[in-house]
Amino acid sequence: MGRAEDRRARQRGGRRAAPRRPSGSPSATGGDASATVIGTPSAATGGRAAARRAARSGGRGGDGKGLLRRLFTWKKILGTFLGTCLLAIAAFIGLYLYVDVPDGNAAAQAAQRQSNVYKYSDGATLARDGKVNREIVDLSKVPREVRDTFVAAENKSFYNDNGIDLKGTARGVLNTLMGKGAQGGSTITQQYVKNYYLSQEQTVSRKLKEIVISLKVDRQMSKDDILAGYINTSYYGRGAYGIQAAAQAYYRVDAEKLKVEQGAYLAALLQAPSQYDWHSASDTGKKLVKARWNYVLDNMVEEGWLDKSKRQGMTFPEPKEPRPTAGREGQKGYLIELANRQLEDQLMKQKSLTRSQAEAAVVDQGWTITLNIDKKKQAQLEKAVKAQLTSKLDKKKRPVDADVQAGAVSVDPKTGKIVALYGGVDYFKHYTSNATRTDYQPASTFKPVILAAALEESAQTRSGKPITANTVYDGTSKRQVLNADGSKVGFAPENEDDRNYGPITVQTAMNKSVNSVFAQMGVDVGMKNVMDVAGKLGMDTSDEQAVPAQTLGSMGASPLQMAGVYATLDNHGQKVTPGILKAAEHNSGKVEIPSAIGEQVISREAADSVTSVLTGVVDDGTASASVANNPKRDGQKVAGKTGTSDDNKSAWFTGFTPDLVTSVGLFGEDEKPPHPQVKMYGAGGEPRVNGGGFPAQIWAAYMFGVTDPDARFDLNTDQGAAVQPTWTPTPSQEPTTQEPTEEPTTQKPTETPTTEEPTETPTTEPPTQTPTTKPAPPTPTGEPTDDVSLDPVRPGDDQ
Repeated sequence: MGRAEDRRARQRGGRRAAPRRPSGSPSATGGDASATVIGTPSAATGGRAAARRAARSGGRGGDGKGLLRRLFTWKKILGTFLGTCLLAIAAFIGLYLYVDVPDGNAAAQAAQRQSNVYKYSDGATLARDGKVNREIVDLSKVPREVRDTFVAAENKSFYNDNGIDLKGTARGVLNTLMGKGAQGGSTITQQYVKNYYLSQEQTVSRKLKEIVISLKVDRQMSKDDILAGYINTSYYGRGAYGIQAAAQAYYRVDAEKLKVEQGAYLAALLQAPSQYDWHSASDTGKKLVKARWNYVLDNMVEEGWLDKSKRQGMTFPEPKEPRPTAGREGQKGYLIELANRQLEDQLMKQKSLTRSQAEAAVVDQGWTITLNIDKKKQAQLEKAVKAQLTSKLDKKKRPVDADVQAGAVSVDPKTGKIVALYGGVDYFKHYTSNATRTDYQPASTFKPVILAAALEESAQTRSGKPITANTVYDGTSKRQVLNADGSKVGFAPENEDDRNYGPITVQTAMNKSVNSVFAQMGVDVGMKNVMDVAGKLGMDTSDEQAVPAQTLGSMGASPLQMAGVYATLDNHGQKVTPGILKAAEHNSGKVEIPSAIGEQVISREAADSVTSVLTGVVDDGTASASVANNPKRDGQKVAGKTGTSDDNKSAWFTGFTPDLVTSVGLFGEDEKPPHPQVKMYGAGGEPRVNGGGFPAQIWAAYMFGVTDPDARFDLNTDQGAAVQPTWTPTPSQEPTTQEPTEEPTTQKPTETPTTEEPTETPTTEPPTQTPTTKPAPPTPTGEPTDDVSLDPVRPGDDQ
């Protein structure tokens, strides 16, 4: 058998052919019956061979796996990979040869900056903002350790790298392609190139140019020149470009006089200038900038640029208060700051910028920004604050008057537009906006959130009864809050003036702001559920614990946040995120302003029921004197809630009509730096500053001048003061030396709480809502639903 026949035999039979034997051998003559004959395999072998032939035939006929194996061999894959790499290298070489380092200088860059123009909603000019504050200094005038703070903060390998961070840059390009937003990773050289030669836009083409120019700049310039360019072109906030302007803006010294601690703060600022500005930063912002300040100094020790013992003796250098900026007097500065911040938020979302990049893209960039601020409403709000508060404060007569700060935000609940805002007496005199600060407690203005959670979750009392406006709770002051199993929670809040109410409906408890009722209700609902609903309504609960003490409104909140929460209630549970931006235009195009109205976050019935209950606070509760009986009220339907925090450090009234929501807050802040929170007792000649006092008076003076007196609430509910009469219990009170100020009553208190079964007697006054044919309200149960027996001798003790 020839070699060709041998190969064909192996292919047919699937096994090696026997070697040829001499013609005289037994096999050749057929003497050996067991000899294998080539080409005649056994039946089993023939079956396997047939299967293999069928498989090969099927592969040629369209078997996907066989085709893929032939197309994607390891040789082809390797060849494709190498070819792609060669093409990429060739493309980069071409790009490197094509892209030149642009001409650039600080003077030309400053000349390109333009003022931003801010307008009211009707197009009238509000302000022009944008005088460039920059002075170039030679690097030799900046202390060596201060220079090192910037390297330690941004690029520890600066003196050894070639100008780019390949891994960080690749990640940045990939994120840009995938739309995931900007991330860190740029070297000081890259940031200098971006600041000095390019724009802040996040595109692949700009990123590639940044890489090429950075490589060339690193070859053409010394590291000191690059560092000098970086610290002289960066934006530090407060309108300051460059380290000299920043040193003056934050510490009132020249750059050559900066201490290393101060330099570390300025270096930390570059990550988010406005967010990290000590005098406008939130509590979170202050924690973040302190952490970054420590990070910078610790890196310096690690690199051997700062002695460890010297580092341990350093304390955080709080910067000076900001200086007045042209065009920001009065309320203008507060409006501009909020408009800029919300525009930056949109640029971060839509163009994948970091906070520092977004700030640089907004400040002095020639924007025309139209705000939702209504010129007439803004003037009316400012007038109301002056008439009802600031004109009555006299710090010479009463030193505490100098410590009172006011903030307010007014929102259209149907559109989410911020139509008026009061940030403080003057932006030049009080840099922090009282309208957006979140460091004071909202106090009892949080109680409607607890009720909203109860209704949304269909919660029940400890005895298994649904929580509604008619549910009866024990209103005894300092009563222990109980878990579902009857065990004590370890929380027994005091009512205003330590007042006892005995059995009391939820409606009346809201009217009188009874702490003990809502503390128990919060536990009945579940504090996690309460905090979840608070977050849905617009409060920042991310760092808050779900504990019973939160029922007193002990977390931080701003008038802006509370206006959003109540606007969501007014909008029947559909989320309202207040927005100040109407339009933002630039020569590069417009920024899309998203709708301020979001999804349904709680049911309409729950939201409308809370609104109905809140009408009782105005008509028969803590706001009745200032709001319900206000002579300027012209038939407006009003819902709202007062609030006064522990130790009288804050006082609130947040309320709404069908067409407008306004939150007013008063805050006790020491006039002297560092401006800690202080008590407001005695301010304005009042024994105590309550929510039903100055805040409610400001609210009424403003709202009754700008709202529609014919507007009516459209409520989908059968409970609450707006649609049914309320039952008012007889309160009781322990002896006290202080007269009640926030919770007035027309009945003289008794010494002990009643143990009789309460009955509900309809009021003779018509309900504040349009007449309805809804069924009569149920009579409340005769004993508190939290299953606590009342001892006439020792009210509030558990049996």
